[in-house]
Amino acid sequence: MAIKEHGNWRSFRHRNYRILFPANAASNIGTWAQRVAQDWLILQLTNNSGTYLGLITAVQFAPVLFFSLHGGALADRVNKRKLLIFTNFVGALSSLGLGLLVLVGNVKIWHVFFFALTLGIASALDAPIRQSFTSEIVGHSDIANAVSLNSANFNAGRLVGPALSGFLIARFDTGPSFLINAVTYVLVIFALLRMRESDFFIQEKKATQGTVREGLQYALARPDLYVVMLVVFFVATFGLNMQIFNALMATKEFGKGPASFGLLGTYVAIGSLTGALISARLEKHRRTIFVIKGGVVFSLAIALLSIAPNYLWYSLWLPLCGFSALTMLITANSLIQVNSDPAIRGRVSGIYLLIFMGGTPFGSPLIGWLVEVIGIRETIALCGSISLIACLTIWVIFHDKVGLPKDISVEGVLPAAYDDQR
Repeated sequence: MAIKEHGNWRSFRHRNYRILFPANAASNIGTWAQRVAQDWLILQLTNNSGTYLGLITAVQFAPVLFFSLHGGALADRVNKRKLLIFTNFVGALSSLGLGLLVLVGNVKIWHVFFFALTLGIASALDAPIRQSFTSEIVGHSDIANAVSLNSANFNAGRLVGPALSGFLIARFDTGPSFLINAVTYVLVIFALLRMRESDFFIQEKKATQGTVREGLQYALARPDLYVVMLVVFFVATFGLNMQIFNALMATKEFGKGPASFGLLGTYVAIGSLTGALISARLEKHRRTIFVIKGGVVFSLAIALLSIAPNYLWYSLWLPLCGFSALTMLITANSLIQVNSDPAIRGRVSGIYLLIFMGGTPFGSPLIGWLVEVIGIRETIALCGSISLIACLTIWVIFHDKVGLPKDISVEGVLPAAYDDQR
């Protein structure tokens, strides 16, 4: 059946996208399965310590601080497909190593930290490359649609992965979840190898220095980009910690086991997937102001999550948190991709991902510590409140800039030749 040129599924017109999409779907399931298994393994090894749970999250995301900008610079210089094959190979080895240690019964807490760091390095390099690779697969006209479909794919994995992992942990411990993720990395590598170079949309790029500094100068000259990044920083650092919140609410507050914990991730994904699918129909409404308003709604949802009286009500509120988060983040990601010049898109993606995940290494240990000091409910309320105040402040300060059109001039930031590519 032909896919309409302007339909919600139009990215599937491209053969390379059709090949990579199902492999990414399997990989997303594996990723979420491993996240649940890793968190549960830490809780097992540390007697439900919130501090250690925050630290393991920090270790996994700390490489973003050091490698995401360089990953973005690499994306603008070399073959993206070959780089993605390498990062997925490293990810497969990391998951395989941890899974085997669990199966043989020799896993120690330092093993979990080591493999979390290894996977974090691979992911920090992979993310900006993969983000900018999307435009080469579907072309500039379909970037926004592909971003929405990729987000739907990611959250469909979140719908299945946590529940699957919870089921496996309850019956076979955490080892199988890590091994499944290792296999899914291999599937992505196979899909990348099957893609045709001749079908890529490679835009001719003007000569640039190709430096990280050039990317930073570009982003700082674009209010339509840096305002989005500011909102995403506060929302991601303080609000997007539902994996930690869910793990500690399930164990400390509700006294639940791994299957119930895994289901909480699925409930978040119900809202996230719905938001991703709806966002595919809202491309014309994507504006910077929508990101700010979305940040306000999501922050309120997180703050209210703290007063859920029991497991049932907590579960019922999670889809709203997932929905509000994804509609905001898809808009933010689309604006970053579509509004960035092709010649520097990789570096802008690296900066965005640094902003998006760079606060996690600091925020997660703080959240874990706060849980031990003031309690999990109080910590969730505080995180939601900080994110809400930040979004409202940004709205007040930048209200006169958020309506800027996407094609504003950046003369003086990049060579004049860049304007020819818009």
